[in-house]
Amino acid sequence: MSRASAPGPRSLCASRAAAMLLAVTTACAGGNGGPAAPSPTPPGGDSGAVVDVWLTTADGAKRLSREPDLHFTSGQVTGDVTIDVDTGTVFQEMVGFGAAITDASAWLLQNRMSPAQRDALLHELFGRDPGIGLSFTRLTMGASDFSLRQYSYDDMPPGETDSALAHFSIEPNRADVLPVVKEALSINPHLTIMASPWSPPGWMKTTGSLIQGTLRPEAYAPFAEYFVRYLQAYAAEGVPIQAITIQNEPHYEPSNYPGMRLDPATRALVIGRYLGPRFASAGIHTLILDWDHNWDEPNSPLQVLADSVARSYIAGVAWHCYNGDVSAQTTVHDAYPTKDAYFTECSGGEWSPGFADNLKWFVGTLIIGSTRGWAKGVLFWNLALDENHGPHTGGCGDCRGVVTIDSHTGAVTRNVEYYALAHASRFVRPGAHRIASTSGVQGVASVAFRNADDGSTALIVLNTAATARTLVVRAGRNAFRATVPAGAAVTFHWE
Repeated sequence: MSRASAPGPRSLCASRAAAMLLAVTTACAGGNGGPAAPSPTPPGGDSGAVVDVWLTTADGAKRLSREPDLHFTSGQVTGDVTIDVDTGTVFQEMVGFGAAITDASAWLLQNRMSPAQRDALLHELFGRDPGIGLSFTRLTMGASDFSLRQYSYDDMPPGETDSALAHFSIEPNRADVLPVVKEALSINPHLTIMASPWSPPGWMKTTGSLIQGTLRPEAYAPFAEYFVRYLQAYAAEGVPIQAITIQNEPHYEPSNYPGMRLDPATRALVIGRYLGPRFASAGIHTLILDWDHNWDEPNSPLQVLADSVARSYIAGVAWHCYNGDVSAQTTVHDAYPTKDAYFTECSGGEWSPGFADNLKWFVGTLIIGSTRGWAKGVLFWNLALDENHGPHTGGCGDCRGVVTIDSHTGAVTRNVEYYALAHASRFVRPGAHRIASTSGVQGVASVAFRNADDGSTALIVLNTAATARTLVVRAGRNAFRATVPAGAAVTFHWE
């Protein structure tokens, strides 16, 4: 992550002094009661259809709490805000929601948890019912700041090169990363995996080091081959990589952990003349994504996409949260509507410890804002860190994982990021499509999805207002009513 720029969560407003309501108040003409079996009526709101309600309150008193069921009714329903859900207006297909399995996360899972603890946590994270169904993850190609040491897959002594990649090996990943990813895949075979390098081997770079510098022109072809070898090696282990970016945060050169600057012209050249053609000749269908950096510089991916040769190999653009505004995703998508968007990194941390403000920011900006901005997938940064915000080598010293694993006992703490993700990942399955929903009225934001496998609908709502809002949710000719507390996130799900 770019510590030179201020992460989005750092700019969150101070915690509100106003007391938050603690429960969803529900009402509808058809009445409501305790949990009920799903109705056999189809989506779209036939009268009496059951709506599951899952609530997280701003004070954290309720965290993905199952609330009393609601029911659609064909009678008149009134409220403060009306959200119309239109299953006939369809947007991008989703790959899912998740977080990065960094070296640090994998090491903690493998070395600081018992097999039973690890198995239980991975099933909770990647399983569904009762798990939260994470279906998207990111790997680092070599070391990042969240590694126990700095390495690439083809390190050489100073002054030596290996243009034939004779010494290439993914051995550094065999003890921790590969076992964790394989178990996650066994739990969720629909898991989409992407990968990003923080730095290629030092001998490919102007600094001769994993730290700083840019790619030497004579290394363009070996750099493309480096990706091919990585993808083939992981595939041989039964781990398919569906997408790559060619460089994490290419406009940032960290001083104490691996990184590399790649300007737009160089990225276009490498993708268009080397990486894309090499993937084609090797029969590799892994998607190539550009950018993998912040919202504040949309002109950088736009410059790359302006190159017609590079553009022909690029499937989409990847985004981070640490500077700028999520609307940049839509700016680039509007310019190149055939190119997909992915949101690939954001971390919370101790610079913003308050539950309420983090819930509001992560759900409002990433889960709702990013997907309304065309993201097919949403990734947080570290899946797991320990109580000391590590292990890490350089870089961020106060980042927070989706979960915290106690390095002494293996006990798990579920952080606000866990609940923000779960409001989407548990209910929106791979292959779902975003559908139209009303958003931005009286402080109420929303996003809706329709699952392809069973036709069910998930509506995620955030009340950013300082007071409760009574919603009327309409689907077709029918509706239900729910009062959402100030600052709360809620997922409504119906079949």
